[in-house]
Amino acid sequence: MRKSARYTTLAAAGLLALSSLTACANDAASTTSTSKGDGKGTKVKIMVGGLDKVIYLPAMLSQRLGYFDAEGLDVELLSEPAGVQAETALVSGQVQGAVGFYDHTLDLQTKDKAVESVVQFSHAPGEVEIVSSKAAGDIKSPKDFKGKKLGITSLGSSTDFLTKYLAVKNGVNVSDFTPVAVGAGPTFIAALQKGAIDGGMTTDPTVATVLDKKAGKVLLDMRTPEGSQEALGGPYPSSSLYMQTDWVNSHKDTVQKLANAFVKTLKWMSTHSSTQIADKMPADYSQGNKILYAAAIESTLPMFTKDGVMPKAGPETVEKVLKAFNPNIKNAKIDLSKTFTTEFVEKAAG
Repeated sequence: MRKSARYTTLAAAGLLALSSLTACANDAASTTSTSKGDGKGTKVKIMVGGLDKVIYLPAMLSQRLGYFDAEGLDVELLSEPAGVQAETALVSGQVQGAVGFYDHTLDLQTKDKAVESVVQFSHAPGEVEIVSSKAAGDIKSPKDFKGKKLGITSLGSSTDFLTKYLAVKNGVNVSDFTPVAVGAGPTFIAALQKGAIDGGMTTDPTVATVLDKKAGKVLLDMRTPEGSQEALGGPYPSSSLYMQTDWVNSHKDTVQKLANAFVKTLKWMSTHSSTQIADKMPADYSQGNKILYAAAIESTLPMFTKDGVMPKAGPETVEKVLKAFNPNIKNAKIDLSKTFTTEFVEKAAG
């Protein structure tokens, strides 16, 4: 990662990806009107930063429960391995919505992109900092990140943001450790087992699998509001449905229908067991172990809101975290009121 050749390769790959996304923009724009004669209703494309991640579970669950259909929506769920790719798909016009971390709305505001969270799924990150079994003796806290290789989903992702904050908060400069983009699931686990990373930040069901394989141990658990408070100093709104503000303002009826579906899903989740939730999800999400998958959902359920409303003081916590290490945000004046809206979830609840 420190070699210029790698930077060149990454940059080229990024440009190629962005070009591909931009090429799809016109096609995506044409799909937002009401379908004619097919009975499927209004077409909406939503990019998810990993459909099988438990932190983004409400997206697929809403579809499986039939709540999109009930609202007259034809929602196409697409998947990218990391939230930063979902962000790119949104701002390029490939999709109308993104399911990813709320912190992207602040980052995008500094780049003159008006994006806002319209349904807030969570009040905690849902992330876990794992250390490999081999490195567990050397990494007792984020103070020991110096000189280590730490796994993240991708550069510029929310796992990247949070890892940097934990380092800086504990006296380690961001230049003192090496972030390694390893994705999630099998690629994260393989990197951990082979020693390509000493630890890393990931979510369920990857966490449950790592622990089951005894490939690593939990260093910090941010799947609960209490864990978020301890690690980050407050509630940390993470997974959300966010959209470009201009699109929201010009498609309020469609956004309201999306909010109605997601709020119904969050309420359903709050009254059903992890096993019942697991039963509703695609069979391949459990990777052949339904019990372990249900346990992964159980561990992550505390992160979710019941009403889709932005938690009080949540945006301020996110801003504090990002300002600690991100020079673009540290020196920028962020208007937090423009990074989210509760208009649609409040109507959904009413």
